[in-house]
Amino acid sequence: MNLPLEGGCLCGRVRYRVDAVPHRADYCHCRMCQRASGAPVVAWLTMASAEFTWTAGEPAVYRSSPGAERLFCPHCGTPLVFRELAAQDSLDVTLASLDDPAGIRPGHHIWTSSRIAWFEIADDLPRHPERGPGSSD
Repeated sequence: MNLPLEGGCLCGRVRYRVDAVPHRADYCHCRMCQRASGAPVVAWLTMASAEFTWTAGEPAVYRSSPGAERLFCPHCGTPLVFRELAAQDSLDVTLASLDDPAGIRPGHHIWTSSRIAWFEIADDLPRHPERGPGSSD
């Protein structure tokens, strides 16, 4: 993995940079991620907030639950960041919004209790019915 990692939204108006190796990457199957993305699963990259910088544009913020918010491009709607309000020292970035997401493979499936029944998990990664070890979503 070559640092920094860079990424952004579909229209290119909101961009970010990650300056350190992320803590982990997970696939999330929770209903909020499904609804926020319109997809059966979302891959997240978790890192220290201090290692993340917006480099272009400003994301919009949506309070998706009492303790969390989701940041997205206000122009094209691309989901970019999830953060728990009680854990300001870390945040999650949508892995597929990286310019080069192929170099990072998620290590766990979390919130599999919410997995959509027709979605088959076709790998042998650990599965957690709720939060995985150290996960935030």
